[in-house]
Amino acid sequence: MQTETPKQLLKDPEQTPSADLFKAIMSAQLYQTFEEQQAILAELGLATEWRFYKDGKAWLCKVTRKKKTIVWISLWEGIIKSGFYFTEKTSPGLLELAIDENIKSTFLAQKPIGRLLPVILDIQEADQLADFKKIAAYKSSLK
Repeated sequence: MQTETPKQLLKDPEQTPSADLFKAIMSAQLYQTFEEQQAILAELGLATEWRFYKDGKAWLCKVTRKKKTIVWISLWEGIIKSGFYFTEKTSPGLLELAIDENIKSTFLAQKPIGRLLPVILDIQEADQLADFKKIAAYKSSLK
């Protein structure tokens, strides 16, 4: 039996992301998780910017500290995808974090995207945000 792939949301360039739109397209539980994720980003002093990317034909949230990109966030049916990208030099620090071992093993199995090594978190519940926060804090601490 094949599992259904979730569909990416926010595909309309005319539909600017907002709290009202997020509430309309997300379940109440996922919206609550999204709000908690946004609070973590604010606590870490990170800036968020939603932008429509024509190459991917969807709105993505670029999270930055100064000019450095920390994480990319996209919304999917039932999932908040959060993509962190590390270099060969910074990836060992990720493996030293006290995060879920499944994240580490998936990271080690990932193929590089160019010279970057991806960590993609499919966040569905608030209890997954502890690992998200640790990774975001680590990434933002890097030079």
